[in-house]
Amino acid sequence: MMASRTRVLVISVPAIMVSFGSLVIFSFGAFIKPLNERFGWSRGQISLAFTLAALAVAIFSPILGRLIDRAGVRRVLLPCVIIYCAAFTSLAVIGSLWALYLAYVAMGIVGNGTAHLVWARIISSSFDKQRGLALAAMMAGVGAGAIGIPPLATWLLGSFGWSAACLIFGGAILVFGWLSPLLFLPEIRGSGENNRPAGTFRDLRGNHVFWVLIVGFFLFSISVNGIIAHLIPLLSDRGLSASAAGFAASMLGVLTLFGRLLTGALLDRFRGSYVGGFLFGLAAVGVAALSQAKTIPSAYAAAGLIGLGMGAEADVMPYLISRFFPMDSFSEIYGYTFTAYAVAAAFGPLLMGWSFDQFHSYVSAALALAAAMLAGAFAIGSLPAEAGIARAAAG
Repeated sequence: MMASRTRVLVISVPAIMVSFGSLVIFSFGAFIKPLNERFGWSRGQISLAFTLAALAVAIFSPILGRLIDRAGVRRVLLPCVIIYCAAFTSLAVIGSLWALYLAYVAMGIVGNGTAHLVWARIISSSFDKQRGLALAAMMAGVGAGAIGIPPLATWLLGSFGWSAACLIFGGAILVFGWLSPLLFLPEIRGSGENNRPAGTFRDLRGNHVFWVLIVGFFLFSISVNGIIAHLIPLLSDRGLSASAAGFAASMLGVLTLFGRLLTGALLDRFRGSYVGGFLFGLAAVGVAALSQAKTIPSAYAAAGLIGLGMGAEADVMPYLISRFFPMDSFSEIYGYTFTAYAVAAAFGPLLMGWSFDQFHSYVSAALALAAAMLAGAFAIGSLPAEAGIARAAAG
């Protein structure tokens, strides 16, 4: 049993690193200027691709969640990764803005079937004790992606060009996201903990905890995704070199990885809502500081605070859902929560791109997003203790 759980963790880290939730998000900022220079598209036009992908994630996450709960993880994960890989690889030959949008929409439709929705269910079903730390270890793949993908994408684009960079990333998706799970991942279906059917929106719409989670993660997401998508151009516009801006993104990734592990350890010891609220609040300070950063040290410090909050987000969401609601409903409820997260992710980068196109500055938009993140921190921190919620759900 221990060997099986260890194998699942080992497979999950590189798979989540090349998933939609890591590779697409952390490579997008590096793609903005090359696309602008190659095709003449504005930053707002390019950012719309990210927006459309995020909206597709929002629409299809509950559907994928229900499929996972009913059909099992392998039957969802493996075909989703193949479609995602094909769409990402097609970026190597795009020649129009509409082709860019179609590729990102296709990735968004299957995105959560390659990422958190599947892998959080796998880990939560495999671990009860130390579930927080196990989720953190799995989500370390996102942190590793945040560290390595921005400078790697910048280097690949500069050294080999757009098409080769997309093909190399596509190959990584195929090997780590599809082949490894195909060969080594066991099937995981219902937990057997209870006989309750999967949660539907009708079941959840009167649940106070559900709506606090929705609002809290929406506000956090609109801020953090807006900043991440424009972090490299924001800093390079301030006079930082491309390598320094890329390293700031890596610094964010380093603290995201540290934040993952720290959050996982804290969740197994302290009230989850307090852990999430505190770390989200630190990230809000980081976003506000980044809006004013003009030097390398200040940029790195701000990125580090944002990274801590990102580390908390990916652990806190599945952990609280797994403790508040029955495991047999986990993926569908996670899907609804992630829908809110993805809708916000769709508009954060668009807001930042629009702000730059209109005012030639990111400052006002970044400060507005920092305020939104702080409100999200208070929402998550206001939740009662998980044990009380679990009893209420059982009743």
